[in-house]
Amino acid sequence: MHKMAGVPPTLSKEQRQKRIQDIIARESIATQGELVERLRQEGVAVTQATVSRDINELRLVRVPVGKGRHRYALAQMTGHTNVEAELARLFQNFVHDIDRGENTLVIRTADGHATGVAMLLDRLRRDDIVGTIAGEDTIFVLARTTAEGEALMEELHELMLG
Repeated sequence: MHKMAGVPPTLSKEQRQKRIQDIIARESIATQGELVERLRQEGVAVTQATVSRDINELRLVRVPVGKGRHRYALAQMTGHTNVEAELARLFQNFVHDIDRGENTLVIRTADGHATGVAMLLDRLRRDDIVGTIAGEDTIFVLARTTAEGEALMEELHELMLG
């Protein structure tokens, strides 16, 4: 097959996401911008907004690689205990503070880690957690009741402290 000069191939969403998985499996990609650039080097025209959606859909997480650096990786979750172990690891490494008002918890994380932590909280499928909302470095966790919010905060604090 010959490519037309200057015209990047159009990949389906599945093909593009497979390419992203291949890239992060063999290279250390720390930011969405790096991933966009790497895809462009392979001739895939993509916007950062598209890559951001792909990262969420693929459930990629940023994992530490030492010296304050991170890289994207596939979340390795098979069972409930793996989710709890990974959540404990993320809390110890990336959660800075947990606060509570009635049945709402506010969790502050290192920049870029709120989504990964919230995703794992969601995967616990706990009845005492109604839902989560995550930004870059802040997660709102809605507990079902004030009492459950208080108990949840204590539990998450213990995770944070190790």
